[in-house]
Amino acid sequence: MEAHFTTLEGNYMMRTNQFRMHRRAALCLLLAFCLTLCLLPLRADAATLKVGSRGDEVKTLQTKLKRWGYYSGGIDGIFGSVTKAAVVYFQRTNGLAADGIVGPATAKALGMADTGGSGGGGTSDSGGSSGGGGSNNDMYLLARLIYGEARGEPYKGQVAVAAVVLNRVKSSEFPNSLSGVIYQKGAFDAVSDGQINLSPDESCIKAARDAMNGWDPTGGCLYYYNPKTATNKWMLSKPVLLSIGNHSFFK
Repeated sequence: MEAHFTTLEGNYMMRTNQFRMHRRAALCLLLAFCLTLCLLPLRADAATLKVGSRGDEVKTLQTKLKRWGYYSGGIDGIFGSVTKAAVVYFQRTNGLAADGIVGPATAKALGMADTGGSGGGGTSDSGGSSGGGGSNNDMYLLARLIYGEARGEPYKGQVAVAAVVLNRVKSSEFPNSLSGVIYQKGAFDAVSDGQINLSPDESCIKAARDAMNGWDPTGGCLYYYNPKTATNKWMLSKPVLLSIGNHSFFK
């Protein structure tokens, strides 16, 4: 009888320990699940800048928008109502959803492909590309500009359009970043009519790469226009240095 009682007690203790282990494992799984749910909103917010955001990335945003004429406030790193209005203005001008939030599409259009978080910090504005080398983001943005401005032009003409952009980056007369030059207000029709947001083809991507690697068919030109459609008297009055396809180039 005593041996039987001892066996029952042993079985009870073993089952109790197993129950405790299972309960501990279940609690760990529940805790992990709760942590995942808590982190999901943070991850969703990580690629955005919006009202309430602060830090260096907001300063970068404000600097870009001010340089391009969309923002008139101070560079204080605080995303308030004035910054939101400037973002909405930029989004409407460039055919983006005008919600005042810098999400992936708006960040890409701004040349800020990864904002690095909504609370500030992260990377700061590097000034973009000024010529050979450059980042993949710069090259893709340049390819989009080429596609909007010069698709259908001979390949040399596509490279020439890209070279004009890069020549402007180097010139003290223009913004000192590729995105700054491209999004300077009124600089390119493809930005004004939203074609900058179209996906470029392989020819335009290759033309952007060749231009960034140093090929300049224009010999340093800063301007081009289509003489068949141009109405700007100042541009039409300038001596043309060369013509490639439908575009005339001058300094």
